[in-house]
Amino acid sequence: MKVSMRERLIEAATELFYAEGLRAVSVDRVIERAGTTKVTFYRHFKSKDDLVVAHLERRAQQEREGIGAAVEHADGDPDRAFELIAGALGGMACEPGFRGCPFINASAEYPDPESAVRRTVDQHRAWCKETFGRIIEPLHLPDPAGVSADLMLLRDGAMVAGYLDGEEMLAASFLRSCRAVIRAD
Repeated sequence: MKVSMRERLIEAATELFYAEGLRAVSVDRVIERAGTTKVTFYRHFKSKDDLVVAHLERRAQQEREGIGAAVEHADGDPDRAFELIAGALGGMACEPGFRGCPFINASAEYPDPESAVRRTVDQHRAWCKETFGRIIEPLHLPDPAGVSADLMLLRDGAMVAGYLDGEEMLAASFLRSCRAVIRAD
């Protein structure tokens, strides 16, 4: 299947942005990696920030597919969902070349909460919290929004710990923490 030039630009940007940082990578480097021209780039993206948003949207879709598959396989069992998510987080966060959460990284590089980049980050984080809320819904907890926020904090911590801990330790710690938060409510 032939990949569109827009997709080639996003793929090139994703590789470079994740490895080197959003602000550190120029449009020229992305164009060179994709094997195209500035004219073609600007046909697909009005600005570098638009490309950053497309990159984050792709990463969000990948994470949503992974979490969605875990929720589907758990078949309504919150503990099983968190086991599957923990395993996936552990595997992803400990892969060679892991450079942290692309959404946390983007927030650090784009501090303006009104920027399109930060709005994209916020949308994904809202989706994560809503999904955590759906996972814990069968438990009928007294403060599901608070628990979802706590679970998001644990997910963020797991993404940072990927730099420091091994896969099994990270997955086990995330799962233990999720269980503790749910029991504490």
